Amino acid sequence: MPKKLETPILLAAKNGITEIVERILELCPIAINDVNADNKNIVLLAVEHRQPKVYELLRRLNISKVSMFRQLDTEENSALHLAAKLGDKQPWRIPGAALQMQWENKWYEYVRDSMPHNFFPRYNKEGKTPSDLFTETHRGLVEDGSKWLTNTSQSCSVVSALIATVAFTTSTTVPGGFETNGIPALENKPGFDLFAVSSLVALCFSITALVMFLAILTSRYQETDFGRNLPRKLLLGLTSLFVSIAAMLISFCGGHFFVLKEELKLAAVPVYAVTCLPVTFFAMAQLPLYIDLLRATLSEVPQRSHKVDP
Repeated sequence: MPKKLETPILLAAKNGITEIVERILELCPIAINDVNADNKNIVLLAVEHRQPKVYELLRRLNISKVSMFRQLDTEENSALHLAAKLGDKQPWRIPGAALQMQWENKWYEYVRDSMPHNFFPRYNKEGKTPSDLFTETHRGLVEDGSKWLTNTSQSCSVVSALIATVAFTTSTTVPGGFETNGIPALENKPGFDLFAVSSLVALCFSITALVMFLAILTSRYQETDFGRNLPRKLLLGLTSLFVSIAAMLISFCGGHFFVLKEELKLAAVPVYAVTCLPVTFFAMAQLPLYIDLLRATLSEVPQRSHKVDP
């Protein structure tokens, strides 16, 4: 027998076109009962293809939640089973296996928490629960994400340790030395406070970054860890690392300012600016990752990109 063709509303739900879904339901409400050859309705297709806007639209509609959201496909998979199942294609347009895993965790939790407890059927035809499917189908993604996090944390922890060493040495070395009464000789100089504060900030934030990266390295890398635990540690570690690098450079410029003669101080400002360029380039190179990580961490519901596959 020829395979059953999908109706327009099913195609729209699968591709995340909420306007068409809403318009079809306005003109033909009975279309909400359409299913494809695998007995999947618009709810199951929206969940399977990670279309949060369509799913949110269906939740807002005045329809019977039991008949629509408890629909089962031919394998007796519920919407929660399909939310837990990872397909062949990359579901979220966000780089990195770790961030992909974070989105997958958020999507699974969002679908699970969108309905009352025990609303979705627990077992499918193979006797598997949604959590079983989540663990089974995401094993490769967890492994790739773990490797990426380990490599990133190892590299960043080395840099953090070096900055902490330099910052500790700098914070305990006072420019100009001390007077006989124990007061720093350059205490009243304008750059002294800048040097003292920036060296302390560099020390504190570099140690914070080092602790965060070590916490990631010693993590168990469970599936649920990628939801909130590991991304928050990585975000805090990267933020602390950026701040410590900037503070270390400010501390260097503030301490070096005392060495120069009065007539050379203005000429040294461009040199200080050039010294900060490597940090600026590094920050700009890491900015897309940082923004993606920040967006993924702060968003409660993962959002699909509007780009279309070629």
